[in-house]
Amino acid sequence: QVHLVESGGGLVQAGGFLRLSCTASGTLFSTMGWYRRAPGKQREMVATINRASTERYTDSVKGRFTISRDNAKNTIYLQMNSLQPGDTGVYYCAARKLGNLGLFDYWGQGTQVTVSS
Repeated sequence: QVHLVESGGGLVQAGGFLRLSCTASGTLFSTMGWYRRAPGKQREMVATINRASTERYTDSVKGRFTISRDNAKNTIYLQMNSLQPGDTGVYYCAARKLGNLGLFDYWGQGTQVTVSS
């Protein structure tokens, strides 16, 4: 059975930082990533990383967020610096099973990130 367990969310003031972690178990994964859903908005991709550690970011977080990965631990991280109120939302970990293509196969429960002004 596949599980994605997220941790690291919380409340922080603007300009602060947080580090999210997501540990996956149950199978091997190719691309993993972070999505977020802000209040009243659709879910959006924040950052993704494949097994070769090729990274992608949405424009609004470039230069502030860094995604990284430890394949041995099946864990990804999202270092979020210079946080802004617009970064507030529920952050979800996503993973694609190794060998699959297309949409992500598995999702975590989400962790709340709140940035106060």
